[in-house]
Amino acid sequence: MKTIKYLLVICIALVFTNCQKEEVEIVDETVPNNVISSNSTLTTLISRVSQNPTSNDNVLDNSSCFSIQLPVTVIVNLQQIIVTTAAQYQTVQDAINAFSNDDDIVNFVYPITINFQNFGTQVIANSNQLDDVLDDCDDDDGFDEIDCIAVNYPITINVYNTSTQQASTVTIQNNIQLFAFIATGLSSGVIATINYPISVTNSNGQSVVINDNAQLQDFIENSIDDCDDNSSGGGSGGGNNPTFTSVLTTGNWRITYSFDDGDQTLIYAGYNFTYNVNGTVTAVKNTTSINGTWSTYVDSGENKFELSFDGLILDEIEEDWRILEFTSTTIVLKNVSGGNGGTDYLTFTKN
Repeated sequence: MKTIKYLLVICIALVFTNCQKEEVEIVDETVPNNVISSNSTLTTLISRVSQNPTSNDNVLDNSSCFSIQLPVTVIVNLQQIIVTTAAQYQTVQDAINAFSNDDDIVNFVYPITINFQNFGTQVIANSNQLDDVLDDCDDDDGFDEIDCIAVNYPITINVYNTSTQQASTVTIQNNIQLFAFIATGLSSGVIATINYPISVTNSNGQSVVINDNAQLQDFIENSIDDCDDNSSGGGSGGGNNPTFTSVLTTGNWRITYSFDDGDQTLIYAGYNFTYNVNGTVTAVKNTTSINGTWSTYVDSGENKFELSFDGLILDEIEEDWRILEFTSTTIVLKNVSGGNGGTDYLTFTKN
């Protein structure tokens, strides 16, 4: 059964053609690089590229769970403002900043319509209904849409359902369809591959040809800084960034994702990491306490975070990590091996 399973996966990677005629060497029984799954780093990034942007108007709703459909009328410090374009968000911010002794609350003139990340909408009749929506929002991890780059449609995705043994090809025409496919089309037992090459548009408006998953993931990750308009350091950054240091040295952290030739997260379950301003770190699990050091620096324009621990227990996370993104509660790191070129990921989440 295992042999059949992996042959089917290879068929998908070869766009369902000539599977029975091709002789393919399967190394270590791993799936092809271009397979996408529901829990991979790449699918999360694709979702953020294709989702409905919901963070640009946070000055209005203070939430990235949804955005407010324009035009909308708001009242700030007794000043009525009709917001018809995104450029007028600054007008609202200026009204909030005008006085230091006011409540700075943005009040809406109802009804309003809100737009969710999945492109769904809801009409809100009053402030109580809005509060209910806010209460139902998932905890915000702080990582918003990546909206300064774009996928050039159409693209096709090859799908194989291992339960029904049915193969199909899905044509994606827009962001709505791509976001929906990532959210619902990658259920358990579904193997999918993007039909490369595809074309994307970078943050400078230039078209770029992408030939495989690795190129697509690198393209999106390298665009995060360009798309992040949060000057407070909520996106990427690091190196000598004092905001990153203050975030890192506040509270304690746990590892919520570790990828090193496979998901290694469970290995670090129970460890709590405390980073000190003097460059030391302590990892504690039950009665075990491991000391180490940390540092940040800039290398070839990349913000790096280096870890070192006593002994061998945590030696697998002793890397010169690139700081991909961080918020006050989450730090996402990446390392590309100089030897075999493998890519590792590490995510710390604040307790």
